[in-house]
Amino acid sequence: MRKRRAVFGVSWLLSLVAISFYGGTVSYGLFFALTLLPFLSFFYIVCVWFRYKVYQEIGSRNIVSGQSVPYYFVLQNEDKFAFAAIGISFFSDFSFIEELPDKTEYELLPGEKYRYETSFVCRYRGEYEVGIREVTISDFLRLFCIRSEVKETKKVIVAPKLIRLHELKSVSDVSTMVQREILKQEAEPDIVTREYVYGDTLKQIHWKATAREQKLMSRRMIGEEKEGVLVFFDTHRYDENPKKYLPLENCLLETVLALGFFLSEKSIPVMIYCSQEKFRKNRLNGIGDFGDFYELTRELEFDKAEDTKGRIRHILDRGTARDKRVVFFVLQKMDIEILEMTRQISENGVIVVFYVVTEEKIDDLRAMSDGNRRIIAIMPQDKLEEVL
Repeated sequence: MRKRRAVFGVSWLLSLVAISFYGGTVSYGLFFALTLLPFLSFFYIVCVWFRYKVYQEIGSRNIVSGQSVPYYFVLQNEDKFAFAAIGISFFSDFSFIEELPDKTEYELLPGEKYRYETSFVCRYRGEYEVGIREVTISDFLRLFCIRSEVKETKKVIVAPKLIRLHELKSVSDVSTMVQREILKQEAEPDIVTREYVYGDTLKQIHWKATAREQKLMSRRMIGEEKEGVLVFFDTHRYDENPKKYLPLENCLLETVLALGFFLSEKSIPVMIYCSQEKFRKNRLNGIGDFGDFYELTRELEFDKAEDTKGRIRHILDRGTARDKRVVFFVLQKMDIEILEMTRQISENGVIVVFYVVTEEKIDDLRAMSDGNRRIIAIMPQDKLEEVL
């Protein structure tokens, strides 16, 4: 377009030189034609801008990330004059069109319409716009263009994708350990013991188990949680830019859902916590409870006001995690302070696993992993089946 403008500008200057030095009907005619042409072109673009029609339709407004959804758009000329060049561009930050049309610009004769059927895929969980973002209108000579945003864009509500794991490679011993604990509880419900924790009363100490184990052992009191696994996930929003926070939040929720589904399928009781009020405590006793939990995650909104460290500290201070066999933390940020918070429960025999969803390198933190505390980095583009 710049080259065309340059050529037109040079032509106009030459016509000006011609009437200045030579005059004549032809020179003046050419000069006035070249002078009026930009105004006519701009007037033409404005007319097209007011009169063009674009329609688009999606197969469903409620979809799942990674799911292919039918989509079509229609460009239509309902006037008596031709539309020279109409280009379209799509939203591409969070979704993509699977098969883009061959043309990027369309010429429509009077009464003609162009229809293209394809499909699109949303990359991340959330609510955002898809389909056509804007229309570009040019004149016949391609001297000017107007970019026009589509008035009625299409919004979709995207749920996180559910990924089925066949094993937890990072903690392959979880299933065996927790199932053994469940069987032990069923076989000897009245004498199930655990290692002594500071604050237990003398009445709670099981002396025979203490003698057998050569260390203080306490009875599990009636009412104490018997679930083998606790999952805590981070719902703090760390950035204002959707391009930065959506991939991380989507990956985090998919990780939580993959863990919950894997454990539920194996009938391992799971307690799931986060800092959101309606998510403060969710119990999954089996696959039958998972559907309701999945629906809750569709409605979850991350918030920059959430205090992740405060919530972790509260859970640990209450002793909620000390009787679990395994505790999973799914976080976006990880530091030494959080690691220190979990030292006591890991030293008491609880396996603590940190899944850190990040685009940053955390090699220094990963190097601090030991037998009972494991730190695993997850990148948004990673395949969870391979990382988890």
